[in-house]
Amino acid sequence: MSDLTIYEKRTCSTCRNLYELLTERGIDAERIQYHVEGIDEATIRELLSKAGISAREALRVREPLVAELNLLDESVSDDRLIALMSEHPQLLQRPIVVRGERAVLARPVERVLELLDD
Repeated sequence: MSDLTIYEKRTCSTCRNLYELLTERGIDAERIQYHVEGIDEATIRELLSKAGISAREALRVREPLVAELNLLDESVSDDRLIALMSEHPQLLQRPIVVRGERAVLARPVERVLELLDD
């Protein structure tokens, strides 16, 4: 099965654990290093839609830039968060795994199993 796409940062321990889980199960996946390659707003919107989560739910709240830009303020719109995630990919939670029209934020990594049960 290679119909999985993972949006990841290879130095992230959760991303590495996810890759290990998939490898142990013999599951291949396309791996996109969005921190290196960049990620546009349309892709972020598509990922959020497929995962059924808001931009605020996908925000890495422990990222120092969140406090610096005051992004925990509820008045910051999803559109603004998505624009900033595109500009600063470190603001986007990871890993996000996509299979067809569904996606999950794989935190914990076992959440990926929801996509594999079909």
